Amino acid sequence: MDDRNARAAAAKAGSPYLNTGQAAHFMGLSQRTLERMRTLGMGPTYRKHGRHVRYLIDDLEAWSAAQERHSTAEYAHAVQHS
Repeated sequence: MDDRNARAAAAKAGSPYLNTGQAAHFMGLSQRTLERMRTLGMGPTYRKHGRHVRYLIDDLEAWSAAQERHSTAEYAHAVQHS
């Protein structure tokens, strides 16, 4: 297990909160993608603890579940009607 995996596993075992790097790894995204999504307001819910951004594991899983699609047409339809 590499260092990121170990840190994410330890964070999940010891705390429900992940920093941006850990959350990105947990979600299978790059850290930059998660940061960009946060800036655009289209990513998972996050919290600010002082100057630190933290993601609650339950929020990451809920956001992921809400992204479920059955075809690419679903996304295109939702974008056209928003």
